[in-house]
Amino acid sequence: MPCLLQIGRKLPCKSAFGGIKNVYLKDFGTIKNTLLDLETCISTINYNGEETKWYKFEVKGNSSLETTVTSSRENGTTFYTQTLNLTLTYLDACTQQELQTIAVARPYVVVEDYYGNLFLCGAENGMEVTSGTVVTGAAAGDLSGYTLVFEGMEETAPLFIDEVNADEKQITPN
Repeated sequence: MPCLLQIGRKLPCKSAFGGIKNVYLKDFGTIKNTLLDLETCISTINYNGEETKWYKFEVKGNSSLETTVTSSRENGTTFYTQTLNLTLTYLDACTQQELQTIAVARPYVVVEDYYGNLFLCGAENGMEVTSGTVVTGAAAGDLSGYTLVFEGMEETAPLFIDEVNADEKQITPN
């Protein structure tokens, strides 16, 4: 397989705005396959013929998605570690119960940023919770809520989702 460069990149304007707006979770194994276009954007998600939902978690501040590339010249391998740091404010019994289920599951995760970009994480292997906290805070301005760290190892960086079509059950929030 030739490894030929295909495009360059101009320096963009200084208008970036970081952060995550929403995170969607779906049970692993419910996506049959994805059809990719030439730019590795997901154009279609096929399901295993069953009605499944994406569960939406709204977030603001302190949540981030980071992808680390690990490449070994000696072994001829490259993989991507997708890490989602999720902060959910406020403590409540229902959320805590759901997070206990998520902690032992291996969901697909879609991350939506403030530009409306949607990234599918764990497309082949799912994402796993590797750590987290339930914290009440010590001072009045401290976090009272939950933190979770999801990690997935994939052959690719998180895939961009090209379009969202609610009529075809693509990334429809609960």
